[in-house]
Amino acid sequence: MDTKQTIKVAVAGAKGRMGQEVVKMLGGDSELSFVAAIDSKLDGVDVGEIIGGKPLGVPFVRSLESALTTYKPDVLVDFTTPQTVWENMEIALQHGVRPVVGTTGLSPEQIELMSNTCRERGIGAIIAPNFAIGAILCMKFAQVAAKYMPHVEIIELHHDQKLDAPSGTAIKTAELIAEARRELRQGHPSEHESIPGARGAEYHGFRIHSVRLPGMVAHQEVLFGATGQTLSIRHDSISRESFMPGVNMAIKAVMNLDRLVYGLEHLLD
Repeated sequence: MDTKQTIKVAVAGAKGRMGQEVVKMLGGDSELSFVAAIDSKLDGVDVGEIIGGKPLGVPFVRSLESALTTYKPDVLVDFTTPQTVWENMEIALQHGVRPVVGTTGLSPEQIELMSNTCRERGIGAIIAPNFAIGAILCMKFAQVAAKYMPHVEIIELHHDQKLDAPSGTAIKTAELIAEARRELRQGHPSEHESIPGARGAEYHGFRIHSVRLPGMVAHQEVLFGATGQTLSIRHDSISRESFMPGVNMAIKAVMNLDRLVYGLEHLLD
């Protein structure tokens, strides 16, 4: 790709908290060009007027199809909802636009179907449960630890407006842990929950716990236990700015992909 040519980016979910950070990040990188935002209720309104800044000369467009046809972005960044993201990805790929998705809630079956579509069409896409580099390192460190300390539980904590549980980050972490350890059922074999759900969700024999409280952004702790010792691996995103270097990296990397990549760890050296 010619380095002098900017990458044109449309943002679905630009009105949301993550989307607004993406818009700010795009405005600060001369290699990226923000061309359109998608919102079903704000057709024709300047994005800058809504997110509290000066006019940007970039409109909200009601229809994703119309935005892609009119403004011809190279990449669609999606921070919408689990109910919307699947259709958005399908429409983007139909138009030859590369999706970079931070929306969680897609099922493994949906990700596999989307992966097949990308492979058939030879077009890149990135789905990342978490764009914070520290969170990616947390996942990888947990995978290494699980090989030697297979007794593990995951606690993820997010703001109370998050729609899905467990978080995509927790699910991805659990998948990586499951690859590194043999499946075993932890705890006492006669364990009983006096209140259903008290022990959290079960995944390959270990537990995942989801906390939802105001004041939080995105946090995860992976706890390991062994005879006479414990290990805790924790990551905290204090602000949504922490995700932007990863989003920036993904936008640029997806231009050189011809397949779907699930997880930002695949883009790290």
